[in-house]
Amino acid sequence: MVTTTRRMLLKGTGALAFAGVLGAPAIARAQGKVLKIGQLGVMSGPEASWGLVNKYSALATANMYNAKGGIEIDGTAYRIEIVSVDDRNDPKLTVSGAERLTGEEGVRYFIGPNMDTTATSVRPIAEKNKALYIPYAFDRSLYAVPARNAILGMVASYQVAPVMYKILADQRGVKKVAFLARNDPDGLLQRDGSLKVAKELNLEIVAQDTYEASITDFFPVVANTVAQAPDLIVLSAAAPAHCPQIMRSAREMGYTGLFASESAQDIKIINEVAGEYGDGLISIGGASTPEIRSVYMDEFIQEYTKIAGEWNDEAGTKAYALEIILATLQKAGAAAIDDIEPYLAAIDDFSIRNPFLKEEVALTYVGTADFGQKRQIGVPMVITETKGGELTTLSVGAVA
Repeated sequence: MVTTTRRMLLKGTGALAFAGVLGAPAIARAQGKVLKIGQLGVMSGPEASWGLVNKYSALATANMYNAKGGIEIDGTAYRIEIVSVDDRNDPKLTVSGAERLTGEEGVRYFIGPNMDTTATSVRPIAEKNKALYIPYAFDRSLYAVPARNAILGMVASYQVAPVMYKILADQRGVKKVAFLARNDPDGLLQRDGSLKVAKELNLEIVAQDTYEASITDFFPVVANTVAQAPDLIVLSAAAPAHCPQIMRSAREMGYTGLFASESAQDIKIINEVAGEYGDGLISIGGASTPEIRSVYMDEFIQEYTKIAGEWNDEAGTKAYALEIILATLQKAGAAAIDDIEPYLAAIDDFSIRNPFLKEEVALTYVGTADFGQKRQIGVPMVITETKGGELTTLSVGAVA
């Protein structure tokens, strides 16, 4: 079941559904028992793709498992009811959405938000109302001790950058790097972390430019970057709607080098906006390449496509949040449905077979190396490159 809000403050939201865990037995259709899960993220504006993929990914899984009767926890079947809020990438709306989810709606677990500013804005709400959330934001303070209520849902920019830049330096001859960052906390955080990595690899930094999130004409700022003749332009925290505009502008000015993004991008938007100029983007991809995906992931892709109209590579990563929440609830027991403490206690020893990979690989929580505790989903680290209008796999790895 999907519940949407119609308040004027939050109008335009979609609904996100959440579902069960691979391997749960077929069960009788749940009658009356409801597991309410929230989804809070940006689903309108330049960054809309990030939140919408959360929505569609969970809806796909909900359809697959609710059709079998829901999710079974301690022998009881629960029908999944989702409350979804579009925060429009506005921290004020994120806070009000989190207050409604964890207060009025009684939600203990929710997916999102998608940005550093919005994810940090809800931390006090989650802590006060004893809720657990899975942001797609890279601010270390959300996950490091003493924080305990947030779990990073993807590979962070500072985790992928060392791998990405080394590949480009060793295999593509990259020596000179220019950084073009969105002038907000997300963009500056990603840029600063990536700058450190580039310097450690002895890459020459030839430019550090920024642009405002409200920008409509990229030519002036891109012109300065291209003039420095870099081998690689790093687009720090570029929104899916902005990335292809930057690429097109640079190519039209004669730039022939590579682009890099440590944020997920949307190949459909790249093809529509950048067109023939869309090749040569190296980015963090969805955690499900054709080479590694399981039959279950193929089924998920089919269901996702029915809902969204087309597959989005990023959904290969976003699928993990709902699976691991429900798998952990099954491990922690029914007491964890209304109390996150049993859930948190189960994190360190949690391990199941990864349902999305064809090889027998464990799905666990990770992040100790970066945060001092396990506060990250162990999704595969997939690095992709755009070629001929498609995303091709450049590298597959993992986070410790």
